[in-house]
Amino acid sequence: MPSDLRFCSMSLTRSVCSSRIGSQSQNASPKASLARCLLVGIALFVLQMVGFEKAASQELKVNTLKQITFHKLDYSFDEFHCVNEIVFKESRWNYKAKNPKSSAHGLFQILGSKEKDPVKQITQGLKYIKHRHGTACNALAFHRIKGWY
Repeated sequence: MPSDLRFCSMSLTRSVCSSRIGSQSQNASPKASLARCLLVGIALFVLQMVGFEKAASQELKVNTLKQITFHKLDYSFDEFHCVNEIVFKESRWNYKAKNPKSSAHGLFQILGSKEKDPVKQITQGLKYIKHRHGTACNALAFHRIKGWY
């Protein structure tokens, strides 16, 4: 959880607790008020965590896509560097990227591709590079000269 949200949660809990304890009735014990405040804090924390988990699971993050690509390249730093530069130039690692001037779509901007799954886009893009250029670094060299690969 980001630290600023954790801070907000703790601040809100403190303000709720201090207002509850300061205005407690004569019948309520300080321990009971403190326990209620602790429960409020825990509830806020859990609600925030559930919200982040749901949002994070719906979309793959760029670093995750890079890790998958690195793995599929058998952990070759040189090849990954070249693929990273190509994909960044083509789509900025946005697997939903579409070229308005052609039928190119996805991470690697492969013409005619309708694939929406980013992991399959990576597999498809790496197969294309291997078939057409042999290596990702050859594809990058070609891309630097022609502007496409």
